Amino acid sequence: MNGTLIDAIKWWATERRDELAIVTSHDRVTYGELGTWADAACDWLIGLGLQAGDRVSIYATNSLEWCVMSQAVMRAGGLLAPVNPRFTLSEASHVVGRYEPRFIFHDRDRTEHAVAIGETAPGIGILPLDEISRFRHATPSGRPRDPAIGPDTPVVIIGTSGSTGYPKGVVYSHRTMLGGFADLALAAARAVEHPRVMVFGPLCTSAGYYVLTEMLVYGGTAYFEDSFDPAKALRRVETDRITILMGVPVFFERMVACESFASTDLSSIRMLQSGGARVSRQLLEAWMQRGLVFQQMYGQTEAGGCATINPVADAVKFPEKCGRGMPLTRIATIDADGNFCPPGVPGEIVIKGPAVMVGYWCDPEATAQVLVDGWLRTGDLGVLDENGLLTMLDRIKDIIISGGMNISAAEVERVISEFPGVDEVAVIAAKDERFGETPMAAIYAPGGIEIPALIAHCCKHLSDYKVVRYVAVRDEPLPRLAAGKISKPELRKQYADAHLTLPKVR
Repeated sequence: MNGTLIDAIKWWATERRDELAIVTSHDRVTYGELGTWADAACDWLIGLGLQAGDRVSIYATNSLEWCVMSQAVMRAGGLLAPVNPRFTLSEASHVVGRYEPRFIFHDRDRTEHAVAIGETAPGIGILPLDEISRFRHATPSGRPRDPAIGPDTPVVIIGTSGSTGYPKGVVYSHRTMLGGFADLALAAARAVEHPRVMVFGPLCTSAGYYVLTEMLVYGGTAYFEDSFDPAKALRRVETDRITILMGVPVFFERMVACESFASTDLSSIRMLQSGGARVSRQLLEAWMQRGLVFQQMYGQTEAGGCATINPVADAVKFPEKCGRGMPLTRIATIDADGNFCPPGVPGEIVIKGPAVMVGYWCDPEATAQVLVDGWLRTGDLGVLDENGLLTMLDRIKDIIISGGMNISAAEVERVISEFPGVDEVAVIAAKDERFGETPMAAIYAPGGIEIPALIAHCCKHLSDYKVVRYVAVRDEPLPRLAAGKISKPELRKQYADAHLTLPKVR
Protein backbone atom coordinates (compact mmCIF):
# COMPACT_ATOMS: atom_id res chain seq x y z
CA MET A 1 0.00 0.00 0.00
CA ASN A 2 1.78 3.11 -1.28
CA GLY A 3 -0.90 5.73 -0.73
CA THR A 4 -1.68 7.90 2.29
CA LEU A 5 -4.75 9.12 4.14
CA ILE A 6 -4.19 12.49 2.47
CA ASP A 7 -4.50 10.93 -0.99
CA ALA A 8 -7.80 9.22 -0.13
CA ILE A 9 -9.43 12.24 1.50
CA LYS A 10 -8.32 14.58 -1.31
CA TRP A 11 -9.79 12.17 -3.84
CA TRP A 12 -13.20 12.53 -2.22
CA ALA A 13 -12.76 16.34 -2.22
CA THR A 14 -13.11 16.07 -6.00
CA GLU A 15 -15.52 13.14 -6.30
CA ARG A 16 -17.92 14.36 -3.61
CA ARG A 17 -17.01 18.03 -3.51
CA ASP A 18 -20.50 19.25 -2.58
CA GLU A 19 -21.44 16.38 -0.26
CA LEU A 20 -21.23 16.67 3.52
CA ALA A 21 -18.04 15.49 5.20
CA ILE A 22 -18.56 16.62 8.81
CA VAL A 23 -21.67 17.82 10.64
CA THR A 24 -21.81 19.21 14.18
CA SER A 25 -24.70 20.59 16.19
CA HIS A 26 -23.76 24.12 15.07
CA ASP A 27 -22.04 23.79 11.69
CA ARG A 28 -21.27 21.60 8.70
CA VAL A 29 -18.64 21.37 5.97
CA THR A 30 -18.56 19.67 2.57
CA TYR A 31 -15.63 17.69 1.21
CA GLY A 32 -14.66 20.55 -1.07
CA GLU A 33 -14.79 23.09 1.75
CA LEU A 34 -12.86 20.77 4.08
CA GLY A 35 -10.13 20.33 1.49
CA THR A 36 -9.50 24.04 0.84
CA TRP A 37 -9.82 24.95 4.54
CA ALA A 38 -7.37 22.23 5.62
CA ASP A 39 -4.90 23.20 2.88
CA ALA A 40 -5.01 26.88 3.86
CA ALA A 41 -4.56 25.98 7.54
CA CYS A 42 -1.67 23.71 6.56
CA ASP A 43 0.04 26.71 4.90
CA TRP A 44 -0.51 28.68 8.09
CA LEU A 45 1.02 25.96 10.31
CA ILE A 46 4.09 25.74 8.08
CA GLY A 47 4.37 29.53 8.22
CA LEU A 48 4.34 29.31 12.03
CA GLY A 49 7.36 27.04 11.83
CA LEU A 50 5.84 23.56 11.97
CA GLN A 51 8.25 21.01 10.53
CA ALA A 52 7.77 17.39 9.51
CA GLY A 53 7.51 15.16 12.58
CA ASP A 54 6.73 18.01 15.00
CA ARG A 55 3.98 17.14 17.43
CA VAL A 56 0.84 19.27 17.60
CA SER A 57 -1.49 18.87 20.57
CA ILE A 58 -5.18 19.76 20.57
CA TYR A 59 -6.51 20.30 24.08
CA ALA A 60 -10.20 20.82 23.41
CA THR A 61 -13.60 19.17 23.24
CA ASN A 62 -15.07 17.88 19.97
CA SER A 63 -15.70 20.58 17.37
CA LEU A 64 -15.50 21.24 13.65
CA GLU A 65 -12.30 23.23 14.26
CA TRP A 66 -10.77 20.16 15.98
CA CYS A 67 -11.52 18.04 12.92
CA VAL A 68 -10.10 20.56 10.45
CA MET A 69 -6.96 21.08 12.55
CA SER A 70 -6.34 17.34 12.51
CA GLN A 71 -6.43 17.41 8.71
CA ALA A 72 -4.16 20.46 8.49
CA VAL A 73 -1.54 18.89 10.77
CA MET A 74 -1.58 15.69 8.70
CA ARG A 75 -1.11 17.61 5.43
CA ALA A 76 1.79 19.57 6.92
CA GLY A 77 3.58 16.36 7.90
CA GLY A 78 3.12 16.98 11.62
CA LEU A 79 2.20 14.35 14.19
CA LEU A 80 -1.11 14.97 15.95
CA ALA A 81 -0.85 14.40 19.71
CA PRO A 82 -4.26 15.21 21.24
CA VAL A 83 -4.75 15.73 24.96
CA ASN A 84 -7.90 14.52 26.68
CA PRO A 85 -9.99 17.64 27.44
CA ARG A 86 -11.15 16.06 30.71
CA PHE A 87 -7.59 15.89 32.06
CA THR A 88 -6.61 17.90 35.09
CA LEU A 89 -3.67 20.27 34.80
CA SER A 90 -1.40 17.64 36.34
CA GLU A 91 -2.55 14.92 33.92
CA ALA A 92 -2.31 17.21 30.89
CA SER A 93 1.14 18.41 31.93
CA HIS A 94 2.35 14.81 32.21
CA VAL A 95 1.13 13.92 28.71
CA VAL A 96 2.46 17.13 27.14
CA GLY A 97 5.81 16.48 28.82
CA ARG A 98 5.98 13.12 27.06
CA TYR A 99 4.83 14.33 23.65
CA GLU A 100 6.89 17.57 23.66
CA PRO A 101 4.64 19.28 21.10
CA ARG A 102 5.65 22.28 19.02
CA PHE A 103 2.16 23.78 19.51
CA ILE A 104 -0.85 23.35 21.78
CA PHE A 105 -4.19 24.50 20.38
CA HIS A 106 -6.82 24.90 23.09
CA ASP A 107 -10.47 25.86 23.41
CA ARG A 108 -11.80 28.58 25.71
CA ASP A 109 -12.47 26.32 28.68
CA ARG A 110 -8.89 25.04 28.74
CA THR A 111 -7.14 28.39 28.30
CA GLU A 112 -5.95 28.57 31.90
CA HIS A 113 -4.46 25.07 31.83
CA ALA A 114 -2.83 25.57 28.44
CA VAL A 115 -1.22 28.85 29.54
CA ALA A 116 0.01 27.21 32.76
CA ILE A 117 1.61 24.41 30.73
CA GLY A 118 3.21 26.97 28.44
CA GLU A 119 4.75 28.77 31.41
CA THR A 120 6.61 25.60 32.42
CA ALA A 121 7.66 24.86 28.82
CA PRO A 122 8.41 28.18 27.07
CA GLY A 123 9.30 26.51 23.77
CA ILE A 124 5.70 25.44 23.15
CA GLY A 125 3.43 27.73 21.15
CA ILE A 126 0.08 28.18 22.94
CA LEU A 127 -2.71 29.22 20.57
CA PRO A 128 -6.53 29.28 20.62
CA LEU A 129 -8.00 26.54 18.44
CA ASP A 130 -10.54 28.94 16.94
CA GLU A 131 -7.64 30.75 15.19
CA ILE A 132 -8.09 28.17 12.45
CA SER A 133 -11.49 29.70 11.64
CA ARG A 134 -9.68 32.62 9.96
CA PHE A 135 -8.68 30.31 7.11
CA ARG A 136 -12.08 28.84 6.34
CA HIS A 137 -12.48 30.88 3.15
CA ALA A 138 -8.80 31.49 2.44
CA THR A 139 -7.15 30.42 -0.81
CA PRO A 140 -4.47 27.75 -0.32
CA SER A 141 -1.04 28.25 -1.82
CA GLY A 142 -1.34 25.10 -3.91
CA ARG A 143 2.13 23.98 -2.87
CA PRO A 144 2.90 20.29 -3.60
CA ARG A 145 2.75 17.82 -0.73
CA ASP A 146 5.99 17.10 1.10
CA PRO A 147 7.44 14.03 -0.68
CA ALA A 148 8.68 12.80 2.70
CA ILE A 149 5.08 12.03 3.72
CA GLY A 150 4.61 8.36 2.88
CA PRO A 151 2.74 5.26 4.04
CA ASP A 152 4.93 4.78 7.10
CA THR A 153 4.85 8.41 8.23
CA PRO A 154 3.31 8.58 11.74
CA VAL A 155 -0.03 10.39 11.76
CA VAL A 156 -1.29 10.50 15.34
CA ILE A 157 -0.54 9.51 18.93
CA ILE A 158 -3.70 8.25 20.64
CA GLY A 159 -3.69 7.77 24.40
CA THR A 160 -4.91 4.45 25.74
CA SER A 161 -8.03 4.48 27.92
CA GLY A 162 -6.06 4.97 31.12
CA SER A 163 -7.16 1.73 32.77
CA THR A 164 -3.60 1.07 33.91
CA GLY A 165 -2.59 4.47 35.28
CA TYR A 166 -1.17 7.14 32.98
CA PRO A 167 -2.17 6.40 29.36
CA LYS A 168 0.45 5.18 26.92
CA GLY A 169 0.69 6.91 23.55
CA VAL A 170 -0.26 4.60 20.68
CA VAL A 171 1.27 5.64 17.34
CA TYR A 172 -0.63 5.08 14.08
CA SER A 173 0.87 5.59 10.63
CA HIS A 174 -0.85 6.15 7.28
CA ARG A 175 -0.28 2.46 6.52
CA THR A 176 -1.75 1.09 9.76
CA MET A 177 -4.85 3.28 9.53
CA LEU A 178 -5.50 2.55 5.86
CA GLY A 179 -4.92 -1.15 6.52
CA GLY A 180 -7.51 -1.13 9.28
CA PHE A 181 -10.01 0.74 7.12
CA ALA A 182 -9.49 -1.71 4.24
CA ASP A 183 -10.02 -4.62 6.63
CA LEU A 184 -13.39 -3.27 7.79
CA ALA A 185 -14.42 -2.48 4.21
CA LEU A 186 -13.84 -6.12 3.29
CA ALA A 187 -15.69 -7.40 6.37
CA ALA A 188 -18.67 -5.05 6.14
CA ALA A 189 -18.86 -3.77 2.58
CA ARG A 190 -22.55 -2.79 2.71
CA ALA A 191 -22.16 -0.91 5.99
CA VAL A 192 -19.30 1.28 4.73
CA GLU A 193 -20.84 2.18 1.39
CA HIS A 194 -21.33 5.96 1.59
CA PRO A 195 -21.73 5.71 5.39
CA ARG A 196 -23.22 8.23 7.80
CA VAL A 197 -22.01 7.67 11.34
CA MET A 198 -22.62 9.33 14.67
CA VAL A 199 -19.36 9.82 16.56
CA PHE A 200 -19.98 9.51 20.30
CA GLY A 201 -16.33 9.25 21.40
CA PRO A 202 -14.04 12.19 22.21
CA LEU A 203 -11.79 13.06 19.27
CA CYS A 204 -8.74 12.49 21.48
CA THR A 205 -9.54 8.74 21.53
CA SER A 206 -9.58 6.03 18.88
CA ALA A 207 -13.39 6.02 19.23
CA GLY A 208 -13.32 9.62 18.00
CA TYR A 209 -10.32 10.42 15.78
CA TYR A 210 -10.03 6.97 14.21
CA VAL A 211 -13.74 6.86 13.35
CA LEU A 212 -13.66 10.42 11.96
CA THR A 213 -10.70 9.63 9.70
CA GLU A 214 -12.26 6.33 8.69
CA MET A 215 -15.42 8.07 7.51
CA LEU A 216 -13.42 10.66 5.54
CA VAL A 217 -11.43 7.90 3.81
CA TYR A 218 -14.69 6.11 2.92
CA GLY A 219 -16.20 9.33 1.58
CA GLY A 220 -18.91 9.26 4.24
CA THR A 221 -20.24 11.81 6.71
CA ALA A 222 -19.30 12.06 10.39
CA TYR A 223 -21.90 13.61 12.74
CA PHE A 224 -20.89 15.13 16.08
CA GLU A 225 -22.81 16.58 19.01
CA ASP A 226 -21.41 18.71 21.83
CA SER A 227 -22.33 15.93 24.27
CA PHE A 228 -24.34 12.74 24.15
CA ASP A 229 -28.07 13.27 24.49
CA PRO A 230 -30.07 10.12 23.72
CA ALA A 231 -33.15 11.99 22.49
CA LYS A 232 -31.04 14.15 20.16
CA ALA A 233 -29.19 11.06 18.95
CA LEU A 234 -32.46 9.37 18.01
CA ARG A 235 -33.65 12.48 16.19
CA ARG A 236 -30.34 12.60 14.31
CA VAL A 237 -30.71 8.95 13.29
CA GLU A 238 -34.15 9.62 11.81
CA THR A 239 -33.50 13.06 10.28
CA ASP A 240 -30.04 12.43 8.79
CA ARG A 241 -30.56 8.73 8.00
CA ILE A 242 -27.60 7.54 10.05
CA THR A 243 -26.30 4.19 8.76
CA ILE A 244 -23.82 3.19 11.50
CA LEU A 245 -24.20 3.40 15.28
CA MET A 246 -21.27 2.30 17.38
CA GLY A 247 -20.34 2.79 21.02
CA VAL A 248 -20.30 1.31 24.49
CA PRO A 249 -23.58 -0.24 25.72
CA VAL A 250 -24.49 2.67 28.00
CA PHE A 251 -25.20 4.87 24.95
CA PHE A 252 -27.65 2.35 23.54
CA GLU A 253 -29.24 1.74 26.95
CA ARG A 254 -29.98 5.44 27.30
CA MET A 255 -31.54 5.55 23.84
CA VAL A 256 -33.79 2.59 24.67
CA ALA A 257 -34.89 4.40 27.84
CA CYS A 258 -36.10 7.39 25.78
CA GLU A 259 -39.82 7.77 25.27
CA SER A 260 -39.20 8.35 21.55
CA PHE A 261 -37.27 5.11 21.02
CA ALA A 262 -40.34 3.08 20.03
CA SER A 263 -41.48 5.60 17.41
CA THR A 264 -38.12 6.61 15.90
CA ASP A 265 -37.52 5.49 12.30
CA LEU A 266 -34.38 3.30 12.52
CA SER A 267 -34.64 1.82 9.04
CA SER A 268 -31.49 3.56 7.76
CA ILE A 269 -29.17 1.73 10.22
CA ARG A 270 -27.00 -0.92 8.55
CA MET A 271 -24.65 -1.65 11.44
CA LEU A 272 -25.26 -1.59 15.19
CA GLN A 273 -21.90 -2.20 16.82
CA SER A 274 -20.95 -2.27 20.49
CA GLY A 275 -17.82 -2.97 22.48
CA GLY A 276 -16.00 -2.11 25.68
CA ALA A 277 -18.51 -3.88 27.92
CA ARG A 278 -21.00 -6.75 27.89
CA VAL A 279 -24.30 -6.16 26.10
CA SER A 280 -27.13 -7.33 28.36
CA ARG A 281 -29.82 -9.68 27.12
CA GLN A 282 -32.44 -6.99 27.81
CA LEU A 283 -30.58 -4.50 25.60
CA LEU A 284 -30.17 -7.05 22.81
CA GLU A 285 -33.88 -7.83 22.88
CA ALA A 286 -34.90 -4.16 22.94
CA TRP A 287 -33.05 -3.45 19.68
CA MET A 288 -34.03 -6.79 18.11
CA GLN A 289 -37.67 -5.80 18.59
CA ARG A 290 -36.85 -2.82 16.35
CA GLY A 291 -35.37 -5.18 13.74
CA LEU A 292 -31.70 -4.55 14.55
CA VAL A 293 -29.01 -6.95 15.74
CA PHE A 294 -26.07 -5.92 17.89
CA GLN A 295 -22.71 -6.94 16.47
CA GLN A 296 -20.39 -7.33 19.43
CA MET A 297 -16.84 -6.24 18.67
CA TYR A 298 -13.51 -6.59 20.40
CA GLY A 299 -10.41 -4.47 20.08
CA GLN A 300 -8.19 -1.95 21.78
CA THR A 301 -6.44 1.25 20.86
CA GLU A 302 -3.23 -0.65 20.06
CA ALA A 303 -5.13 -2.54 17.32
CA GLY A 304 -6.89 0.44 15.76
CA GLY A 305 -9.82 0.19 18.14
CA CYS A 306 -11.53 -2.76 16.46
CA ALA A 307 -9.91 -6.11 15.64
CA THR A 308 -12.97 -8.32 15.23
CA ILE A 309 -16.73 -7.95 14.79
CA ASN A 310 -19.29 -10.70 15.17
CA PRO A 311 -20.96 -11.32 11.78
CA VAL A 312 -24.71 -10.72 11.79
CA ALA A 313 -25.60 -14.42 11.45
CA ASP A 314 -23.42 -15.34 14.43
CA ALA A 315 -24.59 -12.28 16.38
CA VAL A 316 -28.13 -13.68 16.31
CA LYS A 317 -27.07 -17.13 17.51
CA PHE A 318 -24.13 -16.14 19.74
CA PRO A 319 -24.67 -12.50 20.76
CA GLU A 320 -22.02 -12.62 23.51
CA LYS A 321 -19.24 -13.51 21.03
CA CYS A 322 -17.02 -11.12 19.13
CA GLY A 323 -16.36 -12.82 15.81
CA ARG A 324 -13.34 -14.64 14.43
CA GLY A 325 -11.19 -11.71 13.41
CA MET A 326 -11.40 -9.82 10.12
CA PRO A 327 -10.42 -10.74 6.56
CA LEU A 328 -6.90 -9.39 7.12
CA THR A 329 -6.72 -9.73 10.92
CA ARG A 330 -6.04 -12.89 12.89
CA ILE A 331 -7.18 -13.52 16.48
CA ALA A 332 -5.72 -16.21 18.74
CA THR A 333 -5.13 -16.98 22.43
CA ILE A 334 -1.89 -18.02 24.09
CA ASP A 335 -0.94 -19.53 27.44
CA ALA A 336 1.60 -18.19 29.94
CA ASP A 337 4.44 -19.79 27.94
CA GLY A 338 3.37 -18.19 24.67
CA ASN A 339 1.88 -21.36 23.17
CA PHE A 340 -1.37 -21.11 21.21
CA CYS A 341 -4.38 -22.41 23.14
CA PRO A 342 -6.77 -25.01 21.64
CA PRO A 343 -10.51 -24.25 21.37
CA GLY A 344 -12.24 -23.98 24.72
CA VAL A 345 -9.10 -23.17 26.70
CA PRO A 346 -8.85 -19.56 27.98
CA GLY A 347 -5.71 -17.59 27.32
CA GLU A 348 -4.37 -14.13 26.53
CA ILE A 349 -5.89 -12.69 23.36
CA VAL A 350 -3.30 -11.87 20.67
CA ILE A 351 -3.87 -9.99 17.41
CA LYS A 352 -2.02 -9.86 14.10
CA GLY A 353 -3.31 -7.48 11.45
CA PRO A 354 -2.72 -4.35 9.37
CA ALA A 355 -4.20 -1.94 11.95
CA VAL A 356 -1.85 -2.90 14.79
CA MET A 357 0.03 0.16 16.05
CA VAL A 358 3.56 1.13 15.07
CA GLY A 359 4.41 1.17 18.78
CA TYR A 360 4.15 3.28 21.93
CA TRP A 361 5.47 6.82 21.71
CA CYS A 362 9.04 6.99 23.08
CA ASP A 363 8.60 3.72 24.99
CA PRO A 364 10.51 0.91 23.23
CA GLU A 365 10.50 -1.27 26.34
CA ALA A 366 6.69 -1.24 26.66
CA THR A 367 6.41 -1.75 22.88
CA ALA A 368 8.65 -4.81 22.99
CA GLN A 369 6.53 -6.29 25.78
CA VAL A 370 3.32 -6.23 23.73
CA LEU A 371 4.57 -6.68 20.15
CA VAL A 372 6.07 -10.18 20.16
CA ASP A 373 6.79 -12.29 17.06
CA GLY A 374 4.43 -10.17 14.99
CA TRP A 375 1.51 -10.52 17.43
CA LEU A 376 0.01 -7.86 19.68
CA ARG A 377 -0.38 -9.18 23.22
CA THR A 378 -3.51 -7.49 24.49
CA GLY A 379 -3.46 -8.27 28.20
CA ASP A 380 -7.05 -9.50 27.87
CA LEU A 381 -8.34 -12.97 28.68
CA GLY A 382 -10.48 -14.74 26.10
CA VAL A 383 -11.47 -18.10 24.68
CA LEU A 384 -12.09 -19.31 21.12
CA ASP A 385 -14.76 -21.88 20.39
CA GLU A 386 -14.49 -24.72 17.86
CA ASN A 387 -15.61 -22.31 15.11
CA GLY A 388 -12.98 -19.72 15.98
CA LEU A 389 -15.44 -17.28 17.55
CA LEU A 390 -13.95 -15.21 20.36
CA THR A 391 -15.50 -14.60 23.76
CA MET A 392 -13.73 -11.89 25.73
CA LEU A 393 -13.67 -12.96 29.39
CA ASP A 394 -11.81 -10.26 31.29
CA ARG A 395 -8.75 -8.11 31.45
CA ILE A 396 -6.02 -10.30 32.89
CA LYS A 397 -5.21 -7.65 35.45
CA ASP A 398 -8.88 -7.69 36.52
CA ILE A 399 -8.67 -11.29 37.61
CA ILE A 400 -9.19 -11.40 41.37
CA ILE A 401 -7.00 -14.03 43.03
CA SER A 402 -8.75 -15.08 46.23
CA GLY A 403 -7.15 -17.83 48.24
CA GLY A 404 -5.30 -19.03 45.15
CA MET A 405 -8.50 -19.16 43.06
CA ASN A 406 -8.88 -16.98 39.95
CA ILE A 407 -12.15 -15.04 39.80
CA SER A 408 -13.25 -13.20 36.65
CA ALA A 409 -14.66 -9.81 37.61
CA ALA A 410 -16.66 -9.80 34.36
CA GLU A 411 -18.39 -13.05 35.30
CA VAL A 412 -19.47 -11.70 38.68
CA GLU A 413 -20.58 -8.43 37.06
CA ARG A 414 -22.72 -10.34 34.58
CA VAL A 415 -24.60 -12.10 37.36
CA ILE A 416 -25.09 -8.97 39.48
CA SER A 417 -26.24 -6.91 36.47
CA GLU A 418 -29.16 -9.34 36.03
CA PHE A 419 -30.51 -8.57 39.53
CA PRO A 420 -33.54 -6.22 39.50
CA GLY A 421 -32.72 -2.59 40.31
CA VAL A 422 -29.04 -2.75 39.31
CA ASP A 423 -28.27 -0.10 36.67
CA GLU A 424 -24.47 -0.30 36.75
CA VAL A 425 -21.97 -2.59 38.48
CA ALA A 426 -18.22 -2.95 38.70
CA VAL A 427 -16.44 -5.68 40.63
CA ILE A 428 -12.97 -5.02 42.00
CA ALA A 429 -10.69 -6.65 44.54
CA ALA A 430 -10.93 -5.76 48.22
CA LYS A 431 -8.25 -6.66 50.74
CA ASP A 432 -8.95 -9.72 52.84
CA GLU A 433 -6.89 -11.06 55.77
CA ARG A 434 -7.84 -14.65 55.04
CA PHE A 435 -7.81 -14.82 51.25
CA GLY A 436 -5.49 -11.93 50.32
CA GLU A 437 -8.23 -10.34 48.27
CA THR A 438 -11.91 -10.94 47.74
CA PRO A 439 -14.58 -9.61 45.34
CA MET A 440 -16.24 -6.31 46.13
CA ALA A 441 -19.09 -4.78 44.09
CA ALA A 442 -19.79 -1.09 43.51
CA ILE A 443 -23.39 -0.80 42.37
CA TYR A 444 -25.44 2.09 41.04
CA ALA A 445 -29.04 1.39 42.00
CA PRO A 446 -31.15 4.59 41.98
CA GLY A 447 -34.10 2.88 43.67
CA GLY A 448 -32.00 0.88 46.13
CA ILE A 449 -31.70 -2.89 46.40
CA GLU A 450 -32.02 -5.55 49.10
CA ILE A 451 -28.48 -6.75 49.65
CA PRO A 452 -29.44 -10.11 51.25
CA ALA A 453 -31.58 -10.89 48.21
CA LEU A 454 -28.71 -9.88 45.91
CA ILE A 455 -26.32 -12.22 47.71
CA ALA A 456 -28.85 -15.05 47.50
CA HIS A 457 -29.09 -14.39 43.75
CA CYS A 458 -25.28 -14.52 43.42
CA CYS A 459 -25.05 -17.71 45.48
CA LYS A 460 -27.55 -19.27 43.12
CA HIS A 461 -25.56 -18.49 40.00
CA LEU A 462 -21.93 -18.44 41.19
CA SER A 463 -19.57 -20.74 43.04
CA ASP A 464 -19.21 -19.75 46.69
CA TYR A 465 -15.72 -18.32 46.34
CA LYS A 466 -16.88 -15.96 43.55
CA VAL A 467 -19.68 -14.33 45.54
CA VAL A 468 -18.91 -10.76 46.65
CA ARG A 469 -18.16 -10.15 50.32
CA TYR A 470 -18.48 -6.35 50.19
CA VAL A 471 -21.15 -4.27 48.46
CA ALA A 472 -21.26 -0.48 48.05
CA VAL A 473 -24.66 0.73 46.80
CA ARG A 474 -24.45 4.21 45.29
CA ASP A 475 -27.13 6.74 44.36
CA GLU A 476 -25.01 8.18 41.56
CA PRO A 477 -23.58 6.58 38.37
CA LEU A 478 -20.19 4.92 38.46
CA PRO A 479 -17.25 7.03 37.23
CA ARG A 480 -16.29 6.53 33.59
CA LEU A 481 -13.22 6.96 31.41
CA ALA A 482 -13.29 9.30 28.40
CA ALA A 483 -14.19 6.43 26.07
CA GLY A 484 -17.26 5.59 28.16
CA LYS A 485 -15.94 2.57 30.03
CA ILE A 486 -16.40 2.35 33.79
CA SER A 487 -13.24 3.66 35.47
CA LYS A 488 -12.02 0.86 37.69
CA PRO A 489 -8.82 2.79 38.60
CA GLU A 490 -11.04 5.50 40.13
CA LEU A 491 -13.17 2.92 41.95
CA ARG A 492 -10.07 1.24 43.33
CA LYS A 493 -9.02 4.60 44.77
CA GLN A 494 -12.46 5.26 46.25
CA TYR A 495 -12.72 1.83 47.85
CA ALA A 496 -9.09 1.19 48.74
CA ASP A 497 -10.16 0.72 52.38
CA ALA A 498 -13.38 -1.18 51.70
CA HIS A 499 -12.27 -3.96 54.06
CA LEU A 500 -12.21 -1.36 56.86
CA THR A 501 -15.15 0.88 55.96
CA LEU A 502 -17.76 -1.53 54.58
CA PRO A 503 -19.47 -4.33 56.52
CA LYS A 504 -19.06 -7.86 55.21
CA VAL A 505 -22.26 -9.06 53.59
CA ARG A 506 -21.41 -12.76 53.93
